[in-house]
Amino acid sequence: MNNSLEFALALVGAYLLGSVPMAYLAARWTRGIDIRKVGTHNVGASNVMRTTSKWIAFPVILFDIGKGAFVVWAARQLGLSLGMQAAVGLAAIAGHNWPVFLGFNGGRGIATSAGVILALSVPIGIIVIVAAYLFAPFKQMGLGVFIVLLLLPFLSWFFAGAFNIEDKETVTLAFTAITLIAYLRRLLHRRSELSRDTPLGELLFNRLFFDRDIRDRKLWLHREQTGSSRA
Repeated sequence: MNNSLEFALALVGAYLLGSVPMAYLAARWTRGIDIRKVGTHNVGASNVMRTTSKWIAFPVILFDIGKGAFVVWAARQLGLSLGMQAAVGLAAIAGHNWPVFLGFNGGRGIATSAGVILALSVPIGIIVIVAAYLFAPFKQMGLGVFIVLLLLPFLSWFFAGAFNIEDKETVTLAFTAITLIAYLRRLLHRRSELSRDTPLGELLFNRLFFDRDIRDRKLWLHREQTGSSRA
């Protein structure tokens, strides 16, 4: 089998594995709820934690990180180039964000992105995960993820030697793509009912920095209850 065919099959396989919506499945199997209609409505581990429990969310986090790391590792075992490995990782992230199994409306892909980053550079992956969770006690994970993603390409470019990155151009390009995909996923989705009167500039600011349509975090997390009370 030639490299081109292996690469094409790896891309398809990575997208399909990325599309497996473990957060949706875990919430449905354990609590009988549709995670797309509760909490933040996001199909991701963080919303599973908010709407079910950490014991259900933790395996989801491991699965989402694992699928990102696995596809890059598998591409490496096939002898694909570093650029191809990175592309396969991006396909898994795209699958998580736009899964074929949920009508192309998935999560934010942060955990899957972390898996890809870990597979491309273990030290940077660890830094990214730890740094993002430093914001958790302040309930500002959305902002923490934004900052970490912003710094991600700079880490690989300026500290390539310290992190033993041999091809910093390829890795930095891959990390830049991961950052842009994450930002675009935050920005480009349907406006929520709570933000119908929010000016576009403020809406985009809230989405980009805080990963929500409105500034009020509590109202955002419990908007399905607000909607029920208004009905």
